[in-house]
Amino acid sequence: MVAVNVSDILDPPVDVASLPARDRILTAAYRLFYRDGIRATGIDKVIAGAGVTKVTFYRHFASKDALVVAFLDLRHDRWMEWFRDALARHAAAGRRGRPPVVDAIEEWVTADSFRGCAFINSVTELGGDVPQICDIAARHKADMVAAIRDTLPPGPHRTRSAQALGVAVDGAIVHAQYAGGGASAVKALATIAASLPR
Repeated sequence: MVAVNVSDILDPPVDVASLPARDRILTAAYRLFYRDGIRATGIDKVIAGAGVTKVTFYRHFASKDALVVAFLDLRHDRWMEWFRDALARHAAAGRRGRPPVVDAIEEWVTADSFRGCAFINSVTELGGDVPQICDIAARHKADMVAAIRDTLPPGPHRTRSAQALGVAVDGAIVHAQYAGGGASAVKALATIAASLPR
């Protein structure tokens, strides 16, 4: 199987200075929000990271909340593209007795750039203040579960097993964050996956 650098897929290297102003702002926010957290990243920090003026910032984003929504939309697109690809790669590799979701999540939670799920983190930080974030997170998780479901064999338990795996993935992500590594989280996810009805 070809080795994949998850970090380069989720945050591709780019010459930020060469980008249009809106893209510079979004790229700076994308990196800062995921690395440092949304509350810890003020607009001035994003502006400095993007190399734009405050006027330019507000010309493209009416508020920090609008920027957070744009960040989550971009993160969703990139993460789902990586996730579907990872599921397909691991399904093709056919690791016996282990659904591809386990190997895909292992690939992600053991990456140097892993800082948890941007959607879980955002709901935790801002979900009570910005309900739209909860809606975005719910859509993201529904798409994740649908992608997992597509990798499971047909049968009467397919949808329920995919939903259970989705919850287990979220638990593994949070566990990997506080446990300081993904190995035990992946092991637990594999155990849960093996116990689901076929």
